[in-house]
Amino acid sequence: QVQVTESGGGLVQPGGSLRLSCEASSSIPHIGAMGWYRQAPGKERELIATINSVGTTVYEIGMKDRFTISRDNAKNTIYLQMTNLKPEDTAVYYCKVDQRHALGSFWGRGTQVTVSS
Repeated sequence: QVQVTESGGGLVQPGGSLRLSCEASSSIPHIGAMGWYRQAPGKERELIATINSVGTTVYEIGMKDRFTISRDNAKNTIYLQMTNLKPEDTAVYYCKVDQRHALGSFWGRGTQVTVSS
């Protein structure tokens, strides 16, 4: 049963934009913060940004200038707007859903973003 689903990835030219979406299943109780991470080939997974249920955001250093995280609580969905994409942004982008009270976390399967001309 897939509980976290990312979408919106694809191939984009340098300088282009993409908007990723991540929907958490309503079967996940006590949804708290949600976040975006990415993993490039041969590298460790890294944090991009997180957002909690009241809209407070936390960005990894260097991510805020081209990436914007947002959230729609009614849809259990978060978004990642990416602009001025660069080849080094090529990675699999993952969504993570944390439950409140440290009950647990859920990862999506990821969506591939490729930046290339």
